[in-house]
Amino acid sequence: MDLYAVLGVNRAASDEQIERAFRRLARRYHPGVNPGDQVAAEMYRHIQEAYRVLSDAARRGDYDRRGHEAARTGTVSTTIAFEGFDFSASVEGPFAATFSELFSDVFHDAAREATAPSRGADIEATLRISFEAAMRGGSHPLSVTRQERCPACTGLGRVSRAPGTCPACEGHGTRRWARGHLVFSRPCDVCGGGGRVTAQPCRSCGGAGLQSRGEVVTVAVPAGVEDGARLTVPGRGHAGARRGSAGDLYVTVEVAEHPFFRRSGRDLHVTLPVAVHEAALGARVDVPSLDGPITVDLPAGTASGRQLRVRGRGVPDPGAGGHAGDLVLEVHIVLPSTLDARSKALLEEFGERNHEDVRARLFGDRPKG
Repeated sequence: MDLYAVLGVNRAASDEQIERAFRRLARRYHPGVNPGDQVAAEMYRHIQEAYRVLSDAARRGDYDRRGHEAARTGTVSTTIAFEGFDFSASVEGPFAATFSELFSDVFHDAAREATAPSRGADIEATLRISFEAAMRGGSHPLSVTRQERCPACTGLGRVSRAPGTCPACEGHGTRRWARGHLVFSRPCDVCGGGGRVTAQPCRSCGGAGLQSRGEVVTVAVPAGVEDGARLTVPGRGHAGARRGSAGDLYVTVEVAEHPFFRRSGRDLHVTLPVAVHEAALGARVDVPSLDGPITVDLPAGTASGRQLRVRGRGVPDPGAGGHAGDLVLEVHIVLPSTLDARSKALLEEFGERNHEDVRARLFGDRPKG
């Protein structure tokens, strides 16, 4: 991996340019800004490593000379050979080492640059649909931003180049380094021990193998889906690093409220306004349903607050062979807003002919006092 490509700067970049590039990318890929995003976490780790090396003059010079982060051509053996002692080397300064630093040199690079494919991170998204759309079900488009395999390198992070001498080992196939007076060697991790390189980091993705892009995903919504339901679209999460399998897309459904339908489980409730004469005499009235208006029989003497149930006209069941809920009509008697003289006379006559104490049904017979 080319550390300059990771930060998006060229090899002649100044310290200030490297600092600006690091801050910009660190803000973009910080785990706190991308919680649960494994791809962003991986990018953030590479950005930190690139800045750690390139912001230090000594480390940057060593990196420029050895080029140990150049493109890899295959799996590298981590066999370490002890070459003996070199007492001409000073044990002071940068070559002084503790045993923990020694083991870090031997094993850290191999662990950091693991080449095994890894599964992509999952994506969480929200789909907002109307009440009617939730009842009908169907396919709905959803825009998401996801990490996809880089088309230039097909997700490998490196592209072919003309064969040439490995700049890290100068064609020897092995690399030597000292810690204190101890000298070690191992197969070159840049050329895989062959002494020549045939690939280089992909410039399009900086060696990450992934690129962010917007995409419209089709989400299949089952009929009768509830508000807050969580749907899964397999394989539409972030692409995996190094051609690993993609994560999944998890969609939370938000269903808008309806002007007059209210859902209770698989039943639909609706308030049914009824005129006084319709409630007293009975009537055939038109009421709304999910499939359009239907006609129901209102029994004579229907009281306000009574519920009438229409079977099978409620929320559809998304399961195979399931049954829809019911449409529940809640009767609400509406008094006339205005009364002319004739209407008042008729009501007074009605009252005189009907002496039933309607409050006695609730309060019982009690002495007046």
